[in-house]
Amino acid sequence: MEDLQKRHRQEQKDLQSRITQKQKSATKKTRKGVNDECEQLERQLKDRQESELSILSATTTNVQTEPEADKDCSEEPLHRDADHGYDLVKTSTPAVTASRSLSQTRKPNRQKARLARRAAEQEDAAVKAAEEAASLPDHREKERETMSEAFKKHGLREKAIRPDGHCLYSAVADQLNAVGVSWKPKVTTTPAFDGTQYAAPDYKLTRDSAAAYIFEHPDDFLPFLEEPLDEYTKKIRDTAEWGGQLELLALSKVYGVNINVLQGDGRVERIESEAGGADTSIWLAYYRHTYGLGEHYNSLQREP
Repeated sequence: MEDLQKRHRQEQKDLQSRITQKQKSATKKTRKGVNDECEQLERQLKDRQESELSILSATTTNVQTEPEADKDCSEEPLHRDADHGYDLVKTSTPAVTASRSLSQTRKPNRQKARLARRAAEQEDAAVKAAEEAASLPDHREKERETMSEAFKKHGLREKAIRPDGHCLYSAVADQLNAVGVSWKPKVTTTPAFDGTQYAAPDYKLTRDSAAAYIFEHPDDFLPFLEEPLDEYTKKIRDTAEWGGQLELLALSKVYGVNINVLQGDGRVERIESEAGGADTSIWLAYYRHTYGLGEHYNSLQREP
């Protein structure tokens, strides 16, 4: 029993490692499918382990009760014979006879056999899953190494932004402060900007500005939306919904800056505020694998 429990703990640890890798590799579009797959793997492992424990418990119980049955069958009563002394009675009691008959005609337990086969199949699947997880490349480490080399190449240093769902907007706000761009947006925000209500947190103004620009320019964004425009902009303005390409484009237009996004593979994606580019540029670092919550943006500043 102890060996089985030890193996179960190791299988759970290996599966958790595989699930973590899958979740880190998931994008916004694939996250739901990956989560469903991870839940199914956890459920299968749990069912298989419970089945194995059940089979082992049943086997242990049978082994403990069989010696008593043998003892009952072997202890036959003695019979007094006048000429030959004591002898074993040659006839069995009805209970013993019935027990022997039942043991001889007992059929294999098909349910236990099915459970055993299922447990073996699940164990094989878990082994293959662990091997697959072990053979996966370390995306996190590779991304960090690539980013570090890119920072040196472009003369940048990184400022960490809190991974709380507002990271894109916080990183842009930090960059606007760093390059001295006015906080007043070129759109009408709700509530209207008066220069005081956005003292903290910084991301609130950039969220409002992105939402206002997208709402005022529906033709530029509707083809890329999967929900009504007003619902989409409300999420940007009032929730911790992650930002992405559309929001960066809107912020580039609102503040009249080019946005350079350094990718985890070393590429630089440039979002221009207008044709030919603006005079001012800001830099962001975009991660897919390094942070536990998934996609993340940090602020990048020029080395002094």
